[in-house]
Amino acid sequence: MKHVCLIPADQVRSLLQRLAIVWAVALLISLAQWASHSQGRLDQSLVYSYAISTLIWAFTDLPRFVLRRWLGAAPPTYWPPAGRAALMLLIGILLGYALGTWIGDLYAGHSTWDLLVLNRQRFVGLLVSSVAISAAFIGFFYQRGKTEALQRQASEAQLMLLQSQLEPHMLFNTLAHVRALVQTEPARALTMLDHLDDYLRASLQATRQPWQTLAQELARLDDYLSLMAIRLGPRLRFEWVLPPDLGAQPVPSFILQPLVENAIRHGIEPSVQGGQIHIAAERDGDHLHIRVRNTGAPLPKPMPEGYGLTHVRERLRSLMGAHAKMTLYTASDGSTCAHLQWPLRPAP
Repeated sequence: MKHVCLIPADQVRSLLQRLAIVWAVALLISLAQWASHSQGRLDQSLVYSYAISTLIWAFTDLPRFVLRRWLGAAPPTYWPPAGRAALMLLIGILLGYALGTWIGDLYAGHSTWDLLVLNRQRFVGLLVSSVAISAAFIGFFYQRGKTEALQRQASEAQLMLLQSQLEPHMLFNTLAHVRALVQTEPARALTMLDHLDDYLRASLQATRQPWQTLAQELARLDDYLSLMAIRLGPRLRFEWVLPPDLGAQPVPSFILQPLVENAIRHGIEPSVQGGQIHIAAERDGDHLHIRVRNTGAPLPKPMPEGYGLTHVRERLRSLMGAHAKMTLYTASDGSTCAHLQWPLRPAP
């Protein structure tokens, strides 16, 4: 049976942060209500405020993730279209207010609805203030989510533009090598052109979307490494390992290529004997781990943080924030390893 995560792993932290803000304001509201009624009890004000605020939050924030397929709520903001969002908020606010009030009434031992007869003005004031505060919270969180999404999209567009600068350099080198092989080794030249064609087709598709499956990312890298192997000959050997259950796992497009290029530039090319590049993906709990390991020349100290590594770090930060991490280290066998990890994401 396929496991489905109700709350995306990269949204749990922000979800809890919003709940903490709701609880902090609920405390202020309860203190204000208690202070404005000399005969009121603080414990009752706290129960009413926390019950109503928490339930309104639960019925308006959680459904965006739990019911995201029905609502049509897509990442990165997980806000549904306007019509469904309005319906979700209306139902959530009314249901949260009614159930929260009922919980408060059970604790206080009397019914808030009696205020309709005893003090209609106070009842209307409580209702309007609760709805207004809830609407203000939702509007604030919605606007902040949209702003963060626009910032991520702008950063991603800039990074993808920078990524395209890598292609001409590789393309010119490959074509120059093909030209040299055409007259001396036409069969190798034809093989190189086939790999180049596959690589460029896959790269063109990947530049149109920020995410692709891990299987697609590795297939594109296979064409790239095959091109480099023809150019470097037996000095470059490579292999990659992909468990079948991780093939459909979404990964940022082009996230591994800068690491592979870094391995060739700093590990394989400087070594007379060359070396091997090994790419492996594995699942550890609810996290995806990808390691790009290479033999050859040792890791320079200090390691130059050039465009390739900076590109990977910035893309991870742009797409997943603190949920993703990259580590570069020398393994016990002397090989160099780039280790990426982030929470597993639902397959498209």
